[in-house]
Amino acid sequence: MAFIPAIRIDVYICIKIKALQETQPFVAKTFAGLEGILAQELQSLGATDVQETHRAVTFNGTKETMYKANYQARTAIRILKPIAEFPAANETELYREISKINWSQYLDLHKTFAIDASVSDSKMTHSKYVALKAKDAIVDQFSRKMGDRPNVDTDFPDLRINLFLHNDHCVMSFDSSSISLHKRGYRKETGEAPLNEVLAAGMILLSGWDKKSNFVDPMCGSGTLLIEAALIANGIPCGYYREFYGFKKWPDFDKDLWEKVKTDAFSEQDEFEYEIVGNEWSTEMVEKAIRNINNAKLHHDIQIVHGDIRNFIPPDGPGTVVVNPPYGERLQTKDIVGLYAKMGDSFKQNFPGYNAWVISSDIEALKRLGLHPTRKIELWNGPLLCKFEKFELYKGSKKSNYQELDQQ
Repeated sequence: MAFIPAIRIDVYICIKIKALQETQPFVAKTFAGLEGILAQELQSLGATDVQETHRAVTFNGTKETMYKANYQARTAIRILKPIAEFPAANETELYREISKINWSQYLDLHKTFAIDASVSDSKMTHSKYVALKAKDAIVDQFSRKMGDRPNVDTDFPDLRINLFLHNDHCVMSFDSSSISLHKRGYRKETGEAPLNEVLAAGMILLSGWDKKSNFVDPMCGSGTLLIEAALIANGIPCGYYREFYGFKKWPDFDKDLWEKVKTDAFSEQDEFEYEIVGNEWSTEMVEKAIRNINNAKLHHDIQIVHGDIRNFIPPDGPGTVVVNPPYGERLQTKDIVGLYAKMGDSFKQNFPGYNAWVISSDIEALKRLGLHPTRKIELWNGPLLCKFEKFELYKGSKKSNYQELDQQ
């Protein structure tokens, strides 16, 4: 009889190895304009068949790839695992198709669930109504089979279901993140219009900053860009501070694999030898930034200066500036003109050797910088379509700089 457990262990190990090696399709959601950066991140984490779509990247991967994407992909908002797709031209068809799925594979009466629905270019136009019909199909199936039903928990469900209805075609997925991945866990305090952490990381990665020079944010607010830069500089995973992920409540959650993913994420860290500096005029925001930085345990890596941008002197270049200044939605036109003109003057006088990247939805205000952009990228900051523009800063004029180089 002694040999029976050994056989069972071998069989179990074979099954587990096979499960770890099996690839399946996933979808990583992101902001418009960050798809290319996210695709690169996913490829570096071992994803295959990576394809960019609008505000998303599709890819194939294993369970380990899914864990890595949640923990390390800085520009991902959610990682979805599709489980079914079908035509759904009306509520009857939607209900019928969802009812065909055997939900007892994924839920039981003691587990909770939630449904997030989004709708575009379909006959059914109300996402909340679509989510309600999907919920009805699931709970009605349990009621018919078991005489009872699982409950809904919109905050921390055991299973968060994502429903995407486009052109009367429905894709149902399990949300492995459950809570948006921009909620890193380090930011406890924000200002009036805080920059989304995923967008902040995407802006830094788009800037091309290679961690081999200084990083500066001369209007740093509550410090999001500075913290994301420090995470990148030190090779700290974006999910390091976060505890909850949807997949941790799934029946097939592999705790050992998850611990391996977290450990491996720290295997290749470089020493950062340059400076990360922020400037902020508001005393209140300086205090909030410091508290956020301390909460992230990055106070040794980030320096905050209190003062007007006009008087701010960054570390000697080279370096990269990434800044999210106020837009017209929060300041009157006169204030915006003066603020952007002052920022442009500071760039010209105090930032030689830097590349400055500025994001704004106010195109006219960007012109007040008095600098010629060498690159423009469209990004969305919430509902606002923004331009993310690059300015190369030299001592003197660009023309005279080139002339000096030619004479050398």
